Amino acid sequence: MSLKAGIVGLPNVGKSTLFNAVVENGKAQAANFPFCTIEPNVGIVAVPDSRLNVLSELSKSQRAVPASIEFVDIAGLVKGASQGEGLGNKFLSHIREVDSILQVVRCFDDNDIVHVNGNVDPKSDIDVINLELVFSDLDQIEKRLEKLKKGKAKDSHSKLKEEAEKSALERIREALMDGKPARSVALTDFEKDAVNHLCLLTMKPVIYVANVAESELADAGNNPYVKEVMNLASELQSGLVTISAQVESELTELPLEERNEFLKSLGVSESGLGNLIRATYSLLGLRTYFTSGEKESKAWTIHAGMTAPQAAGVIHSDFEKGFIRAETVSYDDFVAAGSLAVAREKGLLRSEGKDYIVQEGDVMLFRFNV
Repeated sequence: MSLKAGIVGLPNVGKSTLFNAVVENGKAQAANFPFCTIEPNVGIVAVPDSRLNVLSELSKSQRAVPASIEFVDIAGLVKGASQGEGLGNKFLSHIREVDSILQVVRCFDDNDIVHVNGNVDPKSDIDVINLELVFSDLDQIEKRLEKLKKGKAKDSHSKLKEEAEKSALERIREALMDGKPARSVALTDFEKDAVNHLCLLTMKPVIYVANVAESELADAGNNPYVKEVMNLASELQSGLVTISAQVESELTELPLEERNEFLKSLGVSESGLGNLIRATYSLLGLRTYFTSGEKESKAWTIHAGMTAPQAAGVIHSDFEKGFIRAETVSYDDFVAAGSLAVAREKGLLRSEGKDYIVQEGDVMLFRFNV
């Protein structure tokens, strides 16, 4: 499963500094200049998971392969982007391609870093971006509804789908006119499927990333800007993560063994990357399962609720087509047993069929026949 998160924000909120820090070998050119990331910079990051290392050691694996997440640093947008201001339409087309939006919001004062609107105001920053996304969706919906009026469906199923799409879009348009995102509109699965092709921007889940000063990271809850973002995130049914892009940037310059000590000295237990990824997994309803053997131990990302054959299909479509059963043991039971063979001897290894819903942390061995 390829997971893609777009990092967005107004110019000079710390967006590219954050991207550079969390993406190994990130190439975004972070500078105090509004449009220094004209093409989206893409970086693939390993998802930190201590369970993978434990499994790898127990199975004496030759290598451990973590799950990954793709971060896209999308050029800063300004008010009027939906009308082509700043990098306007380029920004909006790049954001359509991501699974979730990480909106970086400036929650620190610094006279040396110019704020594009003159002063630090998280609500105003969030409103500017959300409004541009709303305008873009409205424009797209109007065009699509015009097309649907002509009703060119050739068969009854297509006609039903067009009617579902029209009904859904009219309700979404109403919500957008009220300043509410498309994701706030209750849709049936059939309606969701009908409007999916439009990749509406306000349908995408959002995590607000409150970027604070290094000195405020341990006690960010008392930062009035963060409190404001917290209330807005709750209103907008979105996630919230507090980080310091400056701290993340400084971490990349330290040897691995010194990073934890540095974080402890600031009063925090882990880097912002872990928090960011956890929030993204939670928001998108994602789970991790493992395969583990002598050749490799590997983490796999799936959607919550996936069955064993569907999870097998994430490895290879043949695994899903020819699925017979999944030999499954929970992570805790695997660790307690010390190996798959001992787990089998102790009766901890279960044989699961086609209807089994894969659980977080399952260690699985698929049997299939093609």
